[in-house]
Amino acid sequence: MFLNRAYRRGQSSRPAAYHKEAPHFNIDKKLKDILKVTPGACLQYAVIEGAVKPVGKPLTSLFQKEAVGVLQRYMLKEHRLVWNRLSSTWTDSELVLHQRVNTVPFVLVGADETTIKVLSPLQASGLNMEITHEKFHQVNYGLGDIIGQYLSGEKLKGQLETEEMLKVGTTLTGIGELILDTDGTLNLRPPSNNAQYFLSITDFDTLRQEQENMNLWWKALAIASALAGALVLLWLSQRFYQHLKVRWEREEMRREFERLRAEVPAEPEENYIENACVICLSRPRDCVLLDCGHVCCCHSCYTALPQRRCPICRQNISRVMPVYHA
Repeated sequence: MFLNRAYRRGQSSRPAAYHKEAPHFNIDKKLKDILKVTPGACLQYAVIEGAVKPVGKPLTSLFQKEAVGVLQRYMLKEHRLVWNRLSSTWTDSELVLHQRVNTVPFVLVGADETTIKVLSPLQASGLNMEITHEKFHQVNYGLGDIIGQYLSGEKLKGQLETEEMLKVGTTLTGIGELILDTDGTLNLRPPSNNAQYFLSITDFDTLRQEQENMNLWWKALAIASALAGALVLLWLSQRFYQHLKVRWEREEMRREFERLRAEVPAEPEENYIENACVICLSRPRDCVLLDCGHVCCCHSCYTALPQRRCPICRQNISRVMPVYHA
């Protein structure tokens, strides 16, 4: 019953939550008894730990004859420097020239020699194997090569050759679907519900601690992002309110100006040229700019100013009043 509840809780969570909810079992003879009373003889998500042992002849390292394992990955990468015109710097670029993965069937062995066969190990995530060989083959340049590199914008650094192996005897943590086959063998395979299949040379307690730390980091990042978003939204709201406030104040000043100008007698047309607006030179100066007191433009040109500053002294304009030339 506990196993089914843990599984159902894990179904609705992220893959990381499966690791926390999955039951942890020791590899021993009791494990078969548990699976026999489980519906379908299957635990859809379980954690086990055991020592790696090959089923048959193991793989031998290409570079260390004494190193044997069950998984082997050989990789050859080319490293180049590419000129970035935007940042005016050389950036590192790598290209996989060759990759080969070899595997043999293997099992995980418990304390009482009970074994669990690991199926489809290449489909698992988190499998960081031990590096048994790593060598960088640097390229030697001639004068012509150097000139060609600067003209093409690419410089070949060399090739990195690596070999990784999952060695025999390594303690391996497996998280996946645990089943009891009809022939009585225990198998660990990718979960049928598309949950995360996980194999790691790190022990389960360390994996759980790392996952909890990662969850805390993501929670902190989410809270920081939410706070940053709230601050940006608050800043934008304040800017929008200030923009509306300025528009309201200008509209109020325009109405006040129109009201006061309606009370002022119209200026004779012969004074238009003498008192012409310094901006448009076609309408009379009909307003006084406060607080500086300059009478230099018409109200139409005042409203068209990109900044509310006096065209004469560049002082900020706080208010505009109509003016009458006697």
